Amino acid sequence: MIEAGTYHNLKVNRISDFGLYLANEEGDEVLLPNRYVSLNDKVGDSLEVFVYHDSEDRLVATTEKPLATVGEAAFLEVVDKTVHGAFLNWGLTAKDLFLPNRNMVGHVTPGRKYVVYLYRDNITGRAVATMSFKGHIANENLTVKRGDRVNILVAQEVPSGYRAIIDNRHWGMLYRDQLFGEIHIGDRGPAYIRKVTADNRIDLSLQQEGYDEVKTSAERLLELIRRNNGFLALNDDSTPEQIRNTVHMSKKVFKRSAGYLMKRGDIKMDETGIKLTK
Repeated sequence: MIEAGTYHNLKVNRISDFGLYLANEEGDEVLLPNRYVSLNDKVGDSLEVFVYHDSEDRLVATTEKPLATVGEAAFLEVVDKTVHGAFLNWGLTAKDLFLPNRNMVGHVTPGRKYVVYLYRDNITGRAVATMSFKGHIANENLTVKRGDRVNILVAQEVPSGYRAIIDNRHWGMLYRDQLFGEIHIGDRGPAYIRKVTADNRIDLSLQQEGYDEVKTSAERLLELIRRNNGFLALNDDSTPEQIRNTVHMSKKVFKRSAGYLMKRGDIKMDETGIKLTK
């Protein structure tokens, strides 16, 4: 079956005045309009396309890459709003993503971005968005463990820090006192599972723990020293606040990183601060 909101590998089945008709192994067809067709395309060729419903409720294929597919969370901009809901820019020229009124949480304003989850409507088969994550993002059955490298989308700010969506599946927490740089709703990137509690709560870290973390942080510290003309007014006696504000690290990570660089012979440290030796 050819379903909306996801990618399909299909073969060119026939050519028409409107474009190419692509088919799966069962013979189901979908149109790839002329604007996405290459002169080199021919019957029998395999193409990877994204499928969605057009304004007349027909399945259509495109070679464009959307910002998110069904089963993924994304930070998308509202481009229009009607009495029925809002429309989001999901990266397709010919089609915006529908966010029905029933799926909104709070007030939605055109021009602003919101974290949403994409799913396929059971009745219409259309790809739609929701701002309610219940039933989509959950921690009952975890697929991650401590130490895993994951991809996150920062979704909500709370007093203790930020809630993030892990691999489009689970909730995790970035605690404010363990962040050493700016972070914003909608940020994407790698993170590490720092802790999994008995009740399946997940604590996240933006830095890898252990020896790999020390090497990464040490190289970052070395680059900061170079950019500052080979000197930083920090040493083992500096306060955690001074270290955090200067190099965006905890004091523990700073000391381990500096120790690594001193052992390697890249820096020396005295009562005035850190200096390059090379």
